[in-house]
Amino acid sequence: MDDFALARIVHVVAVLFWIGGVGFVTWVVLPTIRHSGPPADRLGKFHAIEGRFAGQAKIWVLLAGASGFWMVHRAEMWSRFADPSFWWMHAMVALWAVFTLMLFIIEPLFLHRRLATSRTPQADFARLERVHHILIMLSLITLGGAVGGSHGLF
Repeated sequence: MDDFALARIVHVVAVLFWIGGVGFVTWVVLPTIRHSGPPADRLGKFHAIEGRFAGQAKIWVLLAGASGFWMVHRAEMWSRFADPSFWWMHAMVALWAVFTLMLFIIEPLFLHRRLATSRTPQADFARLERVHHILIMLSLITLGGAVGGSHGLF
């Protein structure tokens, strides 16, 4: 079995479920919550749904990172990080780092506590939506760059 092909399969599937999940939360879950019920209940509803996705997201992010690292190591692509034309590789690592920090450090250590005791739930929910929109846009740019770059577009 070709370990590089297997790593690429794991990488693509992990990114599919990770970013696909973020897109679903951003474009389906958050608007549904925003239009259903009073503003004070929005954060609670979000946490009830997001809590079921967070564990899965952690797995997908870890698999994407491990398989990406393996492919870079196995194919000796470290020099690409010194070449600006491979900007999309920097973008992949940066996006992965942001989500890893969010999922494993910021959310569990700080954000959940802050949102649970929020005095401004409507403003916090709006901020949560804004952050999700920014993250999904950065994800789409990164995905487009990665697919185009890995197929010689850049």
